[in-house]
Amino acid sequence: MDTVIIDGLSFALPLFIIAIGGIYSEKSGIVNLALEGFQGFGAFIGALSAVLIANASGTDIQNLFYVALLFSMIGGMAFSIIHALLSIKFKADQVISGVVINILALALTTFLTAQINALVFGAASDKFQLGVSERFTIEGLSNIPVIGAIFTNVYPFEVIIIVIALFAWYLLYKTKFGMRLRASGENPHSVDAAGVNVSKIRFSAVLISGLLSGLGGMCFAYSISANFSSSIYMGYGFLAIAALIFGNWNILPTLAACLLFGFARSGGTYIAQFMELPSSFTDLFMTLPYVLTLLLLIFFSKSNRAPRALGEIYDKGKR
Repeated sequence: MDTVIIDGLSFALPLFIIAIGGIYSEKSGIVNLALEGFQGFGAFIGALSAVLIANASGTDIQNLFYVALLFSMIGGMAFSIIHALLSIKFKADQVISGVVINILALALTTFLTAQINALVFGAASDKFQLGVSERFTIEGLSNIPVIGAIFTNVYPFEVIIIVIALFAWYLLYKTKFGMRLRASGENPHSVDAAGVNVSKIRFSAVLISGLLSGLGGMCFAYSISANFSSSIYMGYGFLAIAALIFGNWNILPTLAACLLFGFARSGGTYIAQFMELPSSFTDLFMTLPYVLTLLLLIFFSKSNRAPRALGEIYDKGKR
């Protein structure tokens, strides 16, 4: 049980922070299927920064963990500008923009990773080796039955994600900016009538989604993958989208959905290992979160209510 909880949290929390990014974007009225691309490109920039600095300074790459997280957020936010410009400035179809960005991110980062490894490091590899992040245990609390697993073998990024998630909740629900952002996704014309620039609010929301997605991607690279490669494009961005839809575009219910997906994944892995099944069966059990996604969307999608102006191109001239 402890293993299920520990591994489940290490998967659910990065997924959760990506989903929060999606909530910000879609609450403002911008459909965001590009979370997968944001997380991948952000993780690419973070990993690239870490390996270049480690190579130039001789520093152990494990000591550049926080540097990698910082640059991944910057990279994800920078890449999200493309979606913001296409969707807001040029009024392109938001769904098509998101899909194209995902394809672009996968192709671009795979190509650049291989080229940089060959030219800079002289290695024929399509991965940046990062290693697994160090963990810590909170003594005393870790001894509590069942609950103690939450405080055992904790990745540092889990604490960072919780702090950022609390701030994101406060910003969205308790500040003037958050109120305007939510109003932009419900009735943008009323926001405009109040003298607020809807385009700037939506642009900011998309940038926030890129920043948080880049962070989530880097966390996956330092935990599940132990490297940066195309393996972090395994549908985690789309799973985050499913979680926020199931959570009805609200942060706390979305957390519950992410925890459910995380524990389904770790539970499936544990069952496969406990039964000593071949690796092919382990891969089969790892599809549990996606099966759950389908079931949840079938039974609960009718009660969900998306922001009323979600996906609508805002035209200031129309009233």
